[in-house]
Amino acid sequence: MFLALNEIRHEKMRYGLIVSVISLVSFLIFILSALSLGLANQNTAAIDSWKTTSALMTKNANGNMGQSLMTKNQLDSTSKSDDTAQVGISPTNFKRTNSSTSQSVQFIGVNFNEYIFKDLTVTMGHLPKNKSEIVISDKLNDLKIGDRVYIGLDNNSFKIVGKVSDAQYNMAPVIYGSINNWAVIKGVGNQFYGSGLISKEKLPTKNLSSDLVIYDKSTFLSKLPGYAAQNTTFAFMIVFLIIISLVVVTIFLYILTIQKLPNLAVLRAQGIPSKYLLKNTFGETLLIMITSVVLGLILTTISGILIPAGVPMYFNIPLIAGVGIGIVITGLIGSLIPMKIIAKIDPVSAIGG
Repeated sequence: MFLALNEIRHEKMRYGLIVSVISLVSFLIFILSALSLGLANQNTAAIDSWKTTSALMTKNANGNMGQSLMTKNQLDSTSKSDDTAQVGISPTNFKRTNSSTSQSVQFIGVNFNEYIFKDLTVTMGHLPKNKSEIVISDKLNDLKIGDRVYIGLDNNSFKIVGKVSDAQYNMAPVIYGSINNWAVIKGVGNQFYGSGLISKEKLPTKNLSSDLVIYDKSTFLSKLPGYAAQNTTFAFMIVFLIIISLVVVTIFLYILTIQKLPNLAVLRAQGIPSKYLLKNTFGETLLIMITSVVLGLILTTISGILIPAGVPMYFNIPLIAGVGIGIVITGLIGSLIPMKIIAKIDPVSAIGG
């Protein structure tokens, strides 16, 4: 590392440029990772808060519980425990009683005696006590406790009595209310009692009706409209950026090594072993990558503070750490080509042999 530190000290501009480029690439990767997680969280926050392990719905809903319509007989045909809850999900609109402006939400009807309702985390106000009361996502900042709203196709108004956290489903804020209001809000017949069942345990498939299907959590999430495509897009963007950082590091070290070949040959002629020069190149790359990743993290932290709260960003420390380590490893892989060149240096060429 002594030789590497001396090189960096004497070539501040050159090494400063490469560190700047890798830092910006790292920053972009971290920001994209946070945006990807933020958007994913807007899709799945409610599902995660339910501690979902499995979900039951009608087969013709194709995994989209908001499209599932279940009758009482279908719901009763599946054995339920205290860790299973009935839900009625409806993508819909709401508006204040004194306003004509509507806003998109997901209405989720629940039974007040089941675990989903009991586990709701109230950040303000209290849980509903009757079917005319609702709680809303704490992301709906323009609404206050005590406001009355119309939801979907129901002509009756509902009173907001509380706000809850982790209340987002399929990119929309959630309104929780009584399952008894779900059919009217959705505009379906009273023969339908809900969208399906959510369970913290694996639902039994024995004697399951042929028109019903049970999904595990990962399959359930992947079938949310747009969720899989969104995650795949961000994943490819992040992978391509990591590949770009690999190419940048490889090209930089290759050019630098070619320029230093005469000096390296002299060192070899003076008896410096190839192993030392290889360790120097490896250590130099490691130092560059760690410095770049740390600077990228600092930029990401500053951006996270300055970016408006409305931007869907979610910083997951284990993921950020994993991505950072991946960037460093990618850079070290990029040093293999220059190291191969160094290993083949002929010291005789330095003394005119």
